[in-house]
Amino acid sequence: MTTIADPALQSVLDNIQVIAASEGGSVRFVNSMRGKLTVEYTPGVNEDCPECVPTHDLIKMMLESSVSVLAPYVREVEVR
Repeated sequence: MTTIADPALQSVLDNIQVIAASEGGSVRFVNSMRGKLTVEYTPGVNEDCPECVPTHDLIKMMLESSVSVLAPYVREVEVR
């Protein structure tokens, strides 16, 4: 996992990574510029519970919720 200079964003990404990793996925920091956070999400696979694997939309929603509290200067989240 990439460590970034902003501790608030690092905390957000670490927390979301734990959720994604629990289903075999990963969240990778791409960029944070001009109030926009960009991450790359690779979903995991859970054959016993496919609906347990977070979608891109769910990861985006969780990131938006977290940054609104911990890093309110982030106004936009992009999940690739």
